[in-house]
Amino acid sequence: MKLAALTALALTASVTVAHADASHAVHQKGAVLSKADSSKTAAFDILAAHVHRNGRTVTFHMTTNGKAGSKTPEPAGKLAGAPVLSYVWPTSLDPSTVGFEGKTGILALAATSHPDFDDTPLYDEDGDGDPANDGGKWHSHWVVLTPTEQCGRGALGVRDIPDGETPAMPATWPGLPIFIDSPGFTPLFDGPEVKINVAFADADVIAGASYDGVTSALKVNANVHAPLLCVADVFDIASGDLSLPGKVE
Repeated sequence: MKLAALTALALTASVTVAHADASHAVHQKGAVLSKADSSKTAAFDILAAHVHRNGRTVTFHMTTNGKAGSKTPEPAGKLAGAPVLSYVWPTSLDPSTVGFEGKTGILALAATSHPDFDDTPLYDEDGDGDPANDGGKWHSHWVVLTPTEQCGRGALGVRDIPDGETPAMPATWPGLPIFIDSPGFTPLFDGPEVKINVAFADADVIAGASYDGVTSALKVNANVHAPLLCVADVFDIASGDLSLPGKVE
């Protein structure tokens, strides 16, 4: 009993120290703040979302009420119906900012995990020499989100590419028939914090952009057909209403 009590105390202390880290989103001026909610899974309960620039590097980060990245999806065993868990930063940036066809939806950066498929063919996240077997490892994507009624009333989905259409895609587009990019920026986890550092040729292009923070589950369509990837469940929204109140300074 004494050992268990000491272990619990140590874990509590480590979370407290992590939350006290001045570099975390929750301590940044202008961060989009959200109250803790014990009814939500702590790893996806957002306390703050923040985006800031340092030269050509832009940091997207989010503080949660638990250990960020500690929960990953249970494999479905096949692509159809495959689950995806995500930390997402929706922005006001036009999709053309990162190479997508312009004026096509909401450009968002995401950290995702999905063990049933690998959509980062250029990268070997687990370092085993096979770049096609590590979808369950947390990795980054740019996606373009649009209202998609086929996903449910008022739901969002990742924008599909209809047969025969060839919209502009980033150079690191993985070839899926949706507006998704696999840029290779590694999500970094630090206790309650998840962070992605993004390089821009000209970081000034995002000056004044608006942003928000979202945690969500997505799911591949059971028919593996349009719409291919739907937002199936929203766990938390930093602003509460997806109003994108954060501003990049």
